[in-house]
Amino acid sequence: MRENTMASSGLEINEALIFERSQRNISGVDFFTSDASSITDQEAMSALGTVIRTANDPYLLPEIGEPDAVRHYTRLSKKNFSIDTHSYPLGSCTMKYNPKLHEWVARLPGFLALHPYMPTDLLQHALKICSELQGYLAEIGGFHAISLAPSAGAQGEFAGLAMIKKALLMRGEKRSKILVPKSAHGTNPATAAFFGYEVVSLDIGPDGRMILSQVRDLMDDSCAGLMVTNPNTLGIFESELALIARIIHDRGGYVYGDGANLNALMGITRPGDMGIDVMHFNLHKTMTTPHGGGGPGCGAVGACLELAPYLPTPIIKHAGDRYDIDDGGEQSIGRIRSFFSNFGMMVRAYTYIRSLGADGLKQASQYAVLNANYVKEKLKNHYHVAYQEDCLHEVVLSDKYQAEQGVLALDIAKRLIDYGIHPPTMYFP
Repeated sequence: MRENTMASSGLEINEALIFERSQRNISGVDFFTSDASSITDQEAMSALGTVIRTANDPYLLPEIGEPDAVRHYTRLSKKNFSIDTHSYPLGSCTMKYNPKLHEWVARLPGFLALHPYMPTDLLQHALKICSELQGYLAEIGGFHAISLAPSAGAQGEFAGLAMIKKALLMRGEKRSKILVPKSAHGTNPATAAFFGYEVVSLDIGPDGRMILSQVRDLMDDSCAGLMVTNPNTLGIFESELALIARIIHDRGGYVYGDGANLNALMGITRPGDMGIDVMHFNLHKTMTTPHGGGGPGCGAVGACLELAPYLPTPIIKHAGDRYDIDDGGEQSIGRIRSFFSNFGMMVRAYTYIRSLGADGLKQASQYAVLNANYVKEKLKNHYHVAYQEDCLHEVVLSDKYQAEQGVLALDIAKRLIDYGIHPPTMYFP
């Protein structure tokens, strides 16, 4: 008999909807008495903290026994693709593990019960976490100051471009263009266009990097600067970024950095030291804040000394034993969302940094790079490798060889799913 190599095993249960299986007067809940009809709604809610069926709404909950209810939800859970059961080779967004410890910390009552309208005196422990997290991110990124206000990476990118545009206007300059390499993160040209900039696309050299001479030719006093992802979306380190940043600065522009791929650099080198003036951190990609499915996130943004006054507010300031909220001056781009953004995400990132420490953060980056190159070496004889350069945290493979036989990337991805393997990111870049 042929061995079953598929990932799924056992019986696949095709069950009816749980409401269709409901049978009158069957319940998996014991209401402390055999006569359920004598229990009032108020008593039941008080005892169980839940809602039970009422005469006016007989279909609020299905009537089903406890074993069937447990089996039903257990079977549903097994249909989920989760970190508890599988690996996600999706790219930088999920190339780190979200430890359960950090979820527990974010749900501690002292954090969970906070309200943004509480007086500052009652928020001191929360503001201390924000202040220390700002300091940690500034050190990791090589920046003068940090704002935790943006609620996602995209909003951090928005803030960065808003800061650059305002800084130029404060200098009396209204520049119309911005340089964006073809290997940048896909949101970069979209954000630039949103601010009214004409996107000047930079070509990629045979090594997968920006072409220094092209930047020198195109950067003039009509350009606000450069938007760059490093390492870029091809997984390659922009080794001439410091030289490119000097060209941008000498001609009055700014360098915006997309922090999406910080997993490859954290603890090893710092974007600010390469000449990046402002950068957003994707804490869901790098520092254990679970931003999947469009949920709450934190896109903290860091800035050099010159651009720090333009950071969005609020920023937490520390003086002595007290932490206060700084709403910035006239140079700040102001608030970009309500209250303190998504505080629970900050607690997770703070816990991640504190639990790993400096050595652990560096090791996480080293493992990300090691794993990507391991995948490249294992698959390079089976798939076309777009660039032969050493990759950092990700590698780009194509279906060039398979396409000659009529098999495309989509076919490969679907077949991987048949074997219980989540397929890598497709079709970008």
